[in-house]
Amino acid sequence: MTRYAIDEQRGALIAAWATGDGDTAGTVAALPPATPADQRYAVARTLTDLSAALWHAYTHPASAAEDDLEDGSEGWRRQAERDAFAGVPEAIVEPNLPENGMIVQSYIVVEEAAHRLGRALHAIGDTELAKSVAAEVHIEIAAVEQAELGDLSGRARQAVVLSRADASPVQVAEADRLLRENPFGPDELFTAVDPTAAAVAAAHWLHAAASVAAEVTGQSVTAAVLEADGITGLPVATLSIVLDLLEDGASPHEAVTELIRDAMAVAEGEVPNPVGLAEAVAEVQQAVQRVAPDDEDALDHLLAEVRTTPLDPARPALDLLEDLLVGIDGCADLFAEYADDGGVDDEPGDDGAADGGDRGDAADDAANAREEARVAAVRDEFMAAVRAWAAANAERLV
Repeated sequence: MTRYAIDEQRGALIAAWATGDGDTAGTVAALPPATPADQRYAVARTLTDLSAALWHAYTHPASAAEDDLEDGSEGWRRQAERDAFAGVPEAIVEPNLPENGMIVQSYIVVEEAAHRLGRALHAIGDTELAKSVAAEVHIEIAAVEQAELGDLSGRARQAVVLSRADASPVQVAEADRLLRENPFGPDELFTAVDPTAAAVAAAHWLHAAASVAAEVTGQSVTAAVLEADGITGLPVATLSIVLDLLEDGASPHEAVTELIRDAMAVAEGEVPNPVGLAEAVAEVQQAVQRVAPDDEDALDHLLAEVRTTPLDPARPALDLLEDLLVGIDGCADLFAEYADDGGVDDEPGDDGAADGGDRGDAADDAANAREEARVAAVRDEFMAAVRAWAAANAERLV
């Protein structure tokens, strides 16, 4: 979301938002010099609240509510928030004002946020400031609508740091294109693509990488990831959940959005799967009672491993994307372990060591070059196989 602040030195209202590479800022309007401090900050605060409400409608679309939008349902409520965008300009210009000690308030967050901003501007009573703020809100709404269409240029780029409960097909296609160029994940996945969509594409490419590693090791994809964890520490809990879902027939979109939605629910104070959580706790307690019934430390340690979500609730989409890319890299390491090592027989310093350091250094350099070439060749072989698998199963991303 965009955050608004007061530049006290210049007496200006400014806006700042994330880009994936860092934050950027711009001036919204100059403030009337005589405006009291509390009124200036009320405008900045209510603008920030409105932006948060607008972007919340983006991250929590009705399409991700998994109901039929009937009256009173979660999807119905989310759709009401999105529909309220159309009334924001009018609410800013003609907000609900107190009458006879009472004020009309809306249960729709977007609508009420717009009225509160309108009341803050009304208190100042400056026409030029009101026009500038209205223009700023128009830009912010356009950015959200642009992001919904999968275009993350300009102000809409702030979506790259948000976790969304659904994924734009346009963004998934762009992430897939980037991963086709570099299956290990280029920087653009974090700076130019919605992270949920990037994670959907990355789940597909993880499945490809794990399948290639599984074939060369003669194991299941989940077992291959577990073995890869022994080479390079991996977030096996997350990777195993994703791969199990994919192997059971779920699409990358289904697997990823399910994990992210659960983590978003946890961030909002909910327990998405209370029955599963209770069963996990019971299993841990039973295990401790079997081996160490009086060992409270062991119980505390095991219970600490029980989580409502394997993802960071504060940034679930980005956390999942990072885990998936680490998993792809881990599969490459496992593939290399099983590939023909073509190892270098020369021990550093052996060749020519008796005749002086020059020949020994040259031999070392040659050995290192051969090893680097071998590693590069194995990595290329792995990437070619992963690209072939991903292409052969590309319909799963549609």
